Amino acid sequence: MSHLHCILRAQRRLRWGPVASVSWLLLRTHRTHSSSSGAACPSAEGPQEDGAQKDFSSRLATGPTFQHFLRSAAGPQETLSSPDEEDSPPYLTVDELLGRQRKVYLETYGCQMNVNDTEIAWSILQKSGYLRTSNLQEADVILLVTCSIREKAEQTIWNRLHQLKVLKTKRPRSRGPLKIGILGCMAERLKEEILNREKMVDILAGPDAYRDLPRLLAVAESGQQAANVLLSLDETYADVMPVQTNPSAASAFVSIMRGCDNMCSYCIVPFTRGRERSRPVTSILEEVRKLSEQGLKEVTLLGQNVNSFRDNSEVQFNNAVSTNLSRGFSTNYKTKQGGLRFAHLLDQVSRIDPEMRIRFTSPHPKDFPDEVLQLIHERDNICKQIHLPAQSGSSRVLEAMRRGYSREAYVELIHHIREFIPGVSLSSDFIAGFCGETEEDHLQTVSLLQEVQYNMGFLFSYSMRQKTRAYHRLKDDVPQEVKLRRLEELITVFREEATKANKTFVGHAQLVLVEGLSKRSATDLCGRNDGNLKVIFPDVEMEDVTNSGLRVRAQPGDYVLVMITSASSQTLKGHVLCRTTLKDSSAYC
Repeated sequence: MSHLHCILRAQRRLRWGPVASVSWLLLRTHRTHSSSSGAACPSAEGPQEDGAQKDFSSRLATGPTFQHFLRSAAGPQETLSSPDEEDSPPYLTVDELLGRQRKVYLETYGCQMNVNDTEIAWSILQKSGYLRTSNLQEADVILLVTCSIREKAEQTIWNRLHQLKVLKTKRPRSRGPLKIGILGCMAERLKEEILNREKMVDILAGPDAYRDLPRLLAVAESGQQAANVLLSLDETYADVMPVQTNPSAASAFVSIMRGCDNMCSYCIVPFTRGRERSRPVTSILEEVRKLSEQGLKEVTLLGQNVNSFRDNSEVQFNNAVSTNLSRGFSTNYKTKQGGLRFAHLLDQVSRIDPEMRIRFTSPHPKDFPDEVLQLIHERDNICKQIHLPAQSGSSRVLEAMRRGYSREAYVELIHHIREFIPGVSLSSDFIAGFCGETEEDHLQTVSLLQEVQYNMGFLFSYSMRQKTRAYHRLKDDVPQEVKLRRLEELITVFREEATKANKTFVGHAQLVLVEGLSKRSATDLCGRNDGNLKVIFPDVEMEDVTNSGLRVRAQPGDYVLVMITSASSQTLKGHVLCRTTLKDSSAYC
């Protein structure tokens, strides 16, 4: 095993200091070991013998040793308030940390958090002088923001790397070496396996290491592999304003917290994104205000466990107020106290712009106290749509999953929400074939789908993940063919029940935020209603209720009223009535 890989493993046992120092100390040690043993990690292009490489090597040799780092790690570490204030590693000059207009191509896989991570990474690289390109062929750097939640998601990345290997091999020498990086959860979970399996990968950056990207890329330019996969207890990127990947979009994601403490037995998230930590409320409000000033009409507040938000940055709010959970729900960790909670944040965000819709995802059912439900009911611009991941309809399986509730408590919460918020749209997640799931357990999940009638659903077969509690303590004993058969049955039932639920919209006007042209028809527009269902309608002239007598065509970012004429499990269709505002639409919906 190479010295670099030994150090990657050591990260699991040592509580290292600032993220900024980790990668270059890591690489310093790897380089020193490589020089003495001849076992350097080669790049796909082979060793470079030019003057810049020799100059880099000489400066690298005079840098701090691994023993120096271990000695300094024993003492208290000073927190760096800003990446701009960090000292450069001794073997890198300020100029080498700059992008020098090299072009970066970013590909995003997985959840909404990864979309937001892509925007954060790009914001950091843009400030360092990199350019963004949407043309893969002209890229100097290709970065894949990855997902590790299921085996299929990782296999997609491995397949993509094989495709990119051809592009890297055929790149003309005159253009300089193409650099490829793996970012996000897959880098965090697999670490040295990626370096071993794909020598063409130049950099690894975990979800908490995006500030280090300019440095990692600078080191990779020398022909070295560079890695920073250290998880942080406090990194939230609160001071980084994400740069939207689609400047013309009418909506945006705003990350409010990172990590998860729930430790559900099937879930890899706590191991790839670390412990829960929340952004200061003030930084979130500032970002939402800027998005409002840019004309955006919708923001989605993001977090792995978004409604467990707890801002402890203001000392005066760190009192001993107990946390209110949904009735009948419990946690896998000691009850937390104090801080500004999600209800406070939701209240403040919704006041910034009455014409801006507010959504949030992904919540845990345990964190829905009445004050959150009351806010959703009262505020017109907080969408009446709630995601309630059930995962299973069997209390026995839920206990094995360590979800902290029974089927009965979950169903009671559903009824409570519908009483509080009439007409609310509900969505959920389900896993088919979890460890020990019997046919009776499966049928209970089927019956839950029939009982609740979700408007939207996300259903998957179980995929065992290393490091999780299920991996260590349970047996993945449901055959793959049984998992797939049960999944198909769940999907069939979900579609039947969702179609019934969505048909209740037929004959009613829905306020729709226009997103753009329909992907299936150049003569239709598409958007989403308050319940986050896709709505398709003809692109025709309509009345503008804010300007009497004016006829207009809808543009992305407009609110329009659409009379629904048909519905399926995934889509509503109708004809447009008029262009309006969120405030004025209440008279029609």
